[in-house]
Amino acid sequence: MRRFLRPGHDPVRERLKRDLFQFNKTVEHGFPHQPSALGYSPFLRLMAIGTRSGAIKLYGAPGVEFMGLHEENNTVMQIHFIPDQCQLVTLLDDNSLHLWSLKQHGGASELREEHRFTLKGPPGSPPSATQVTAVLPHSSREVLYLGTESGTIFVVELPSFRVLEDRTITPEAVLQRVPEDNCSRRSCELVEALREHPKNPDQILIGYSRGLIVLWDLQNNKATHHFLGSQQLENLYWQRDGSKFISCHYDGSYTQWPVSSDNRQPEPLENTVPYGPFPCKAISKIYWQTTKNGLPYIIFQGGMPRASYGDRHSISVIHGSQQTAFDFTSRVIDFFIIFSSDPAAEFDDPSALVVLAEEELVVIDLKSAGWPAVHPPYLASLHCSAITCSHHVSNIPLKLWERIISAGSKQNIHYSTMPWPIDGGTNIAPDPPQRDLLLTGHEDGTVRFWDASGVCLHLLYKLSTVRVFLTDADPNDNMNTLGEDEWPPLRKVGTFDPYSDDPRLGIQKIYLCKYSGYLAVAGTAGQVLVMELNDEDAEHVVDHAEADLLQDQEGYRWKGHEKLKTRDGPVRFEAGFQPFVLVQCQPPAVVTSLALHSEWKLVAFGTSHGFGLFDHQQKRLVFVKCTLHPSDQLALEGPLSRVKSLKKSLRQSFRRIRRSRVSSRKRRGGGGNVSEVQEANAKFDQEALQEMELAPVQRKIEARSAEDSFTGFVRTLYFADTFLRDSSRHCPSLWAGTNGGTVYAFCLRVPPAERRMDEPVRAEQAKEIQLMHRAPVVGILVLDGRSTPLPEPLEVAHDLSKSPDMQGSHQLLVVSEEQFKVFTLPKVSSKLKLKLTALEGCRVRKVTVANFGSCKTDDYSENDLAVLTNLGDIQIISLPFLKLQIRYPCIRKEDVSGIASCVFTKYGQGFYLISPSEFERFSLSTKWLVEPRCIVDMPEVTSNNHVHNKSGTENAARKSSPGDCGEDERKSGRLMEHALLNDEKVLKEIQSTLEGGR
Repeated sequence: MRRFLRPGHDPVRERLKRDLFQFNKTVEHGFPHQPSALGYSPFLRLMAIGTRSGAIKLYGAPGVEFMGLHEENNTVMQIHFIPDQCQLVTLLDDNSLHLWSLKQHGGASELREEHRFTLKGPPGSPPSATQVTAVLPHSSREVLYLGTESGTIFVVELPSFRVLEDRTITPEAVLQRVPEDNCSRRSCELVEALREHPKNPDQILIGYSRGLIVLWDLQNNKATHHFLGSQQLENLYWQRDGSKFISCHYDGSYTQWPVSSDNRQPEPLENTVPYGPFPCKAISKIYWQTTKNGLPYIIFQGGMPRASYGDRHSISVIHGSQQTAFDFTSRVIDFFIIFSSDPAAEFDDPSALVVLAEEELVVIDLKSAGWPAVHPPYLASLHCSAITCSHHVSNIPLKLWERIISAGSKQNIHYSTMPWPIDGGTNIAPDPPQRDLLLTGHEDGTVRFWDASGVCLHLLYKLSTVRVFLTDADPNDNMNTLGEDEWPPLRKVGTFDPYSDDPRLGIQKIYLCKYSGYLAVAGTAGQVLVMELNDEDAEHVVDHAEADLLQDQEGYRWKGHEKLKTRDGPVRFEAGFQPFVLVQCQPPAVVTSLALHSEWKLVAFGTSHGFGLFDHQQKRLVFVKCTLHPSDQLALEGPLSRVKSLKKSLRQSFRRIRRSRVSSRKRRGGGGNVSEVQEANAKFDQEALQEMELAPVQRKIEARSAEDSFTGFVRTLYFADTFLRDSSRHCPSLWAGTNGGTVYAFCLRVPPAERRMDEPVRAEQAKEIQLMHRAPVVGILVLDGRSTPLPEPLEVAHDLSKSPDMQGSHQLLVVSEEQFKVFTLPKVSSKLKLKLTALEGCRVRKVTVANFGSCKTDDYSENDLAVLTNLGDIQIISLPFLKLQIRYPCIRKEDVSGIASCVFTKYGQGFYLISPSEFERFSLSTKWLVEPRCIVDMPEVTSNNHVHNKSGTENAARKSSPGDCGEDERKSGRLMEHALLNDEKVLKEIQSTLEGGR
């Protein structure tokens, strides 16, 4: 009768759940998607990046990180920091201005939106009258100067955004001092640039797009000098002493202009076309930096010859006879120079060039010979080649960590050794509690190892599998080699390279054993590479083996791509992970599952045709098993033939609807009212469409046809030492789950260590389980006598886990897309199940075992299942009783790629791609939490211009201490406040409410 009793509310368990589980999205790793604007504060030493989706992100020293989001989600066009303040202004493409501040709150700094403002013209005026094109925050910190398309310059008070109409600079006022020959109203249209005089804050330089430049006296409200350029103006830059300024133009030229103390009409000192004499692209921005040795640095964007290099994205640096045009693989958004910000300094002495490209951030060291790039500690270009898979490994042993870092440092010898120049703020977070690795596989055949321990996702090491194979590109080719006399002197920089030599090189599965240092990677063309870590460069032959998964069955013919050709003879490998054996699946289909057991020296692999087991110590194939059903023709067509099958399935769906509609009309008969029939038809059409839309979500658990396509697709592989034949003897085993709901179990005989090289590993099929509903099997797990998941290979040997209980009976958990089912072993009789699809209307996409510790005490932790569904929800399900503990919405159900990319960690965290270049990190645990937390010195400028330091805060990574379960503390690192919270009374009321709740 117990099964019919409804469980009551358990307050003790509810309290424990609050101590164990808490959902937080903590930090975004990687490079912002679609950046659109760049800003820099020399005073705060902070950099700001705006995006097309309205996000704004601030970065300083590693770990110092802020994020804000404009409510409108419009493109951020410009970012300007207020001089000597912790404030910045953003201009959006809807012509709105937003004032942001770094405010201290709850022991941490937060980025808050203070005010918003849209410039409005007189009634009946065209939009161009107030369309802002240039923004100048004045050094007085009291006003903003806003240049517009109409040529009018409005003055706006800070922080109120009140327009000071009596200080407006109109085109008519400007033209009063311009000679009549150039006194055309059109010469004052569209303000391109506004620049404050570096020595005299009462003067600003105004640049109009048609070439007119005016020096304006703010005290007397008049123009003191005017400069007539012959070309369309792009930008302006003052020299440090204010005696000259530089203008850059649409024709690829730049001009120096002297500024005399008298009112004489100035003539240009020099007009230069760096890459002439042929027509050149516009120079859109320029810097002129003075140095102690007298030779200036001239740094500008664009200016390349149109005919030959018009498609290049370049920034040129000229210093005396030294000249380089840095060539970027994606469009340059903006750039700035880091130089001496001390007002008393006589020279600029630039130290670094910081370039925001569309797909990466590149920093060039201007102090070192050859101007090398600086290795960035954050804003990594994760998608330098498209990410195809990811794999997380928690708690890496120190020795392996150091060896990986050592291998990576040998790859980085071409980078500059200068410290990271954007170093505002101080990271006050404790060191991460453990070393975590995130491995990403890429389309170009590389695997990147990222330090995922803290807030900054930092590249440690890059592994390439290309050298094993023959491709069109020579791995020894150097893209940067230039002839001595080549002009322009282009030099490729950055790591973003979206082009792959061969799509078959793509990495699909990764498995790293952190105890032995063995790594297995598998690719798109059926290649499986087993590697081991070597601290030195080496040259050796990679052994080859072939696994025929079709086992010479007749009637099957592979229509997909060919396998990759391998290199003959010895291959030279860099220090790091070096392949020693290659297993080639035949047919060369995508490897869909991979498992490595480093203690038994075995690797298992599966494709859409079957699975196999390979002994990488003896380098011999143990067995292969074909899982193809006679109707699985799609499995033989390869990925490029799927479009046809998609069209076919769509046609079949619509035909079924039409057939259903006809049969329903026949059932209704012809004697009814016409309007009733039409109404019924309309209702049926609507129901049919709803059925189509909801079919993937709200379907009952019902038996699928064995003839469904891809039933042989191997979804999961799992090694376990358990009771498979009888309850008295346990043995090594391999489990495989397919897309058709079949589970295969093989007994393995692994010789003891002393005879391991003499005797072969033997395998024999012991079980075959067919799930009644035939849903795809996405996970297999064996629980020991204590209902604890079996430990990882070598985990017990390293004293990091208890030995599994081999006295009590073991249980097998099979997770399909639609339900969880527990079987007893070795009889494989059903014991318990949870029908997820029938109860929740969703399907399992990802599942893993995670350990959750209590935030109140270190003595309690438990293992649960973390499950991601096709609706983007994350559910935590208890083991071994399969009780739903809690559910959190995490990813939008429409974000199919985000759901597919999700990877869980062993301690209740996770990552998923929110764009091709960014991982969102989240936590399900109250104890394990990585989020930004730090301090920045916030200036307080008094009337006598003395600067005082006021303690403020920014961001970095932490593990929350036991008992630190409060929601306020946990979310302190992230804030996206909007204008609805600008009112002080509202803020105080919300704060008191939160404090009352706490």
